[in-house]
Amino acid sequence: MIEYFLPQIWFFILGLFLFLYVTLDGFDLGVGILSLTSSDDERRGVLMTSLSNVWDANETWLVLMGGALFGAFPLAYGTILTALYFPIFIMIFGLIFRAVAFEFREHSRNKFLWNFAFGAGSLMAATGQGLSLGGVLHGINVDSNGHFIGTTWDWVNLQSLLVTLTLIQGYVLSGSTYLIMKTSGELQLTHYRTAKIAAATTLIGAVLITISTPLLYATARARLFQAPQIYIFALIPILGVLLIWLLFQSLNRKQERAPFVWTILIFLLTFSGLGLIVFPYIIPTSITIYRAASSPSSLVFMLVFIGFLIPIMLFYNVYQYFVFRGKVTSGEHY
Repeated sequence: MIEYFLPQIWFFILGLFLFLYVTLDGFDLGVGILSLTSSDDERRGVLMTSLSNVWDANETWLVLMGGALFGAFPLAYGTILTALYFPIFIMIFGLIFRAVAFEFREHSRNKFLWNFAFGAGSLMAATGQGLSLGGVLHGINVDSNGHFIGTTWDWVNLQSLLVTLTLIQGYVLSGSTYLIMKTSGELQLTHYRTAKIAAATTLIGAVLITISTPLLYATARARLFQAPQIYIFALIPILGVLLIWLLFQSLNRKQERAPFVWTILIFLLTFSGLGLIVFPYIIPTSITIYRAASSPSSLVFMLVFIGFLIPIMLFYNVYQYFVFRGKVTSGEHY
């Protein structure tokens, strides 16, 4: 029994880490992408100042997720990194590029280059993440031992492109709703508009993914259209449309915090649906969590130590956002 229970716990923990990363660092990347459209350096300074005290802590969840995947599901870790070498490299390079630009911009006389580097790095990181997620959902070719036997470019397909574009729009939506809380005046009105556009494009992408997934993949089709899964998965799009409607209502009413809350709930619903579709596979539809899991003793050992770490990190994030709450009125620091 424990051989089945522990991998399920770690599957949930990895899903939690991924959700926290996408939610927290997602608005960071969204703000970075939005900075590419800013009309002047002053506005870019405000955008970057809004992130100055929180962006580095948000990325901690990605590091923790990578370490947990390596320890809990080493077979999946090795296979995924081998199959998705280029998308993951794009993501890591984008994160490094963004971090360097963020720090160097403060001490630079000519800020244009570092402004562009920050935005371009954010876009690269989001693109790499979307291609990686799309590649995993598309499926990875493995042999009987679970080792990758595909080609370098297996992740290049229409579904991965669609997932990437939708994820980027989701990040822009998250970044826009975050900036609504952190800015005021004309800049805030601008992000009310970008949030509406991003919400519409994210909805279109989500609808296309929902329709194309059962059409392109027989395994997903078999799972989605049999009882009782069909009733569960039918509820998710209905809840999604309701949340999108509530998001648009809050934007039309010029509410400040509600749009960000509805955006988080949309991400949560999306990841819940994704988890239900993928489970019990860690690499659809080749390797299950039970096959890829480490020994029970290793999983218990990790659970004890990371179990203590999770509430500490959550408390730190909550405390950090509480301390640095409020509006950003100037970008002079950057």
